[in-house]
Amino acid sequence: MIRANPAQNNDDLKPDLTPLLDIIFIVMVFLLLTASVKLQSLEVDLPTADTSSSAEVDKDSLSINLLAEEPHWALQGKEYESWEAFTAELLKQVAENPKLPVVIGSDKAVEVQYMIKLFAFLQDNDIKATQVLMKEEKK
Repeated sequence: MIRANPAQNNDDLKPDLTPLLDIIFIVMVFLLLTASVKLQSLEVDLPTADTSSSAEVDKDSLSINLLAEEPHWALQGKEYESWEAFTAELLKQVAENPKLPVVIGSDKAVEVQYMIKLFAFLQDNDIKATQVLMKEEKK
């Protein structure tokens, strides 16, 4: 058994907690970095197009329409039942008339997923849309 020398200071017998604190801080940093953080979002009202900077639609253009009800896709006024038929015809039209501007018109009740799908397809095939039609807000 170890006996303390009465001449020894009692502070020498206390454990050094510095290494323990270092380990605790390292574990805390590890847990903070690996914890999944839930992203917060806010509800916002998007602005309407109330400016008069809109241009007239060129009659010689390739018009794409997104419809709220089935079928969701139309090209030059012709509706397509499937996405595959629509995209095949769109690629054919763009290949035949590469100089025609592409105009997108969408019903305001169309779900966002259809617009995103169309934009992704246009981007993947390097098709530039020159206009997106929107209704001007009446004051």
